[in-house]
Amino acid sequence: MGYREILRAGFAGLAGLAALGAPLSAQDAGPWRMTPESDLSAMLDCFEAAGQTLISAHRGGPTPGLPENAIPTMDALLAAHPAIMEVDVAQSADGVHFLLHDDRLDRTTTGSGEAAAQDWATLKQLRLKDNWGWVTPYAIPTLAEALAWAKGRTVLQLDFKRSADYAEVVAAVREAGVADSVILIAYSVGQARALHELAPEMLLSVSVEAPGDVAELKAAGIPEARMVAFTGTLLPRPELYAELDRADIEVIFGTLGRPPRSLDAVIDRYGLDARYADLGREGADILATDRPREAATALAEAGRLPKAGQCGVSRGG
Repeated sequence: MGYREILRAGFAGLAGLAALGAPLSAQDAGPWRMTPESDLSAMLDCFEAAGQTLISAHRGGPTPGLPENAIPTMDALLAAHPAIMEVDVAQSADGVHFLLHDDRLDRTTTGSGEAAAQDWATLKQLRLKDNWGWVTPYAIPTLAEALAWAKGRTVLQLDFKRSADYAEVVAAVREAGVADSVILIAYSVGQARALHELAPEMLLSVSVEAPGDVAELKAAGIPEARMVAFTGTLLPRPELYAELDRADIEVIFGTLGRPPRSLDAVIDRYGLDARYADLGREGADILATDRPREAATALAEAGRLPKAGQCGVSRGG
């Protein structure tokens, strides 16, 4: 590692400490934990009944010095706020599943080329870059490491990249004992059917833009009790949320996306953080966001953020 890389890593480490984002008194209370007391679907029902809105941290909630899809990044967020974590799962050339979003290594790691073409011995030597291009001290985590970290801490939403093997990921989830603490993300009816056949006990995030989409998913053999409806980005749909609520299907709405056109970017640009609480009031049960800290703060101020002692949420330990 050259001088510039060492300097960058040092600054990244300092930024990572600053990114914990909670006062010392809050950190002393210990990290937040979100663990289903029985069934994940029941936990989501409990939050909805209590008028609470969950935060789903896109790619684990990266900040300066804390890269996306990294365990220290998720640790830092849970030190400050209760949240579930969305992460991306890929597979190496020799069959190891790991967390990484891009097909290529260049943007988020010190490597280059196609990630799936590399063996794990090569990938594990790389260091992650944060979203501002700074090299951090952190390595790419394996899926097994991420699942072990999440057990007893929080819920993971697993987004399958093209190289991932559905059956092997499902087997890893079961082996880790977290089948009741994951949501598998599907973008099509075919993908949802395949995942449900492999993991009928696990919840699926399914794309729903109209009530007819639920009927199509049910026709494919997926019961409503296993669905969490991802209703897109940019345009809130309170009338659709109401229909989904009547079917007892929780709603995910995404404020995430590429700036400057994502809702997160617009909210940030115009100082409209209170909009996150409005979205919860309009029927979004889970907000998938690139600004989990800001969204959590706005929800807390509106009394909509999950509280310790409620629906499987705790603090400390």
